Amino acid sequence: MDIHLRIAQRLRELRSARGYSLEVLAERSGVSRSNISLIERGQSSPTAAVLDKLAIGLSVALASFFDESERGPDGAPPSPLCRHADQPTWKDPASGYVRRRLSPSMPSALQLVEVVFPAGARVALDSAVHDADIHQQVWLLQGEMELTIGETPWRLTQGDCLAMRLDQPIVFHNPGKKPARYVVALTNLDSRAGRFPSITPPSRNPS
Repeated sequence: MDIHLRIAQRLRELRSARGYSLEVLAERSGVSRSNISLIERGQSSPTAAVLDKLAIGLSVALASFFDESERGPDGAPPSPLCRHADQPTWKDPASGYVRRRLSPSMPSALQLVEVVFPAGARVALDSAVHDADIHQQVWLLQGEMELTIGETPWRLTQGDCLAMRLDQPIVFHNPGKKPARYVVALTNLDSRAGRFPSITPPSRNPS
């Protein structure tokens, strides 16, 4: 499936699972109703910043939008192996960073993602995921990166690994002259989660 259609489908699924109307999700996320509608119809290519706002409004991680169905077209369970050629990639229209989902689509509390981040690029995410205890680690394989977690700056060079909880803003910046490449490992420590990311019940207070 085309990555933009997958994002559209996942957004519809996540919104439906919570019983949110377009208006409710727009209010919770700060993304306009018309923009959400365009994304759900596959007529708009959202940036990472927009997907992050929608993820916060839905109380999931941004990675949720790249999930696949737990069952294949023939109804068979997903394979525990995901070949390199089958790993879906997505390019952020704003920064140009490329995201590759490494993990198979089988149920798991762990997800691995590879990112190639262009030289000089910067992405700021709110990353305040509510109603879920999601943690991630960034392992830098090539290049250099500057990450600001909340108000704390961290500079990573090749081989460094930084752990964080998705409960505060994060700024990713490549200060170098070459692309950086890193792996992100995400896990949901919520004991109710049967797979990553969890779909939690709707909050009683939509504000």
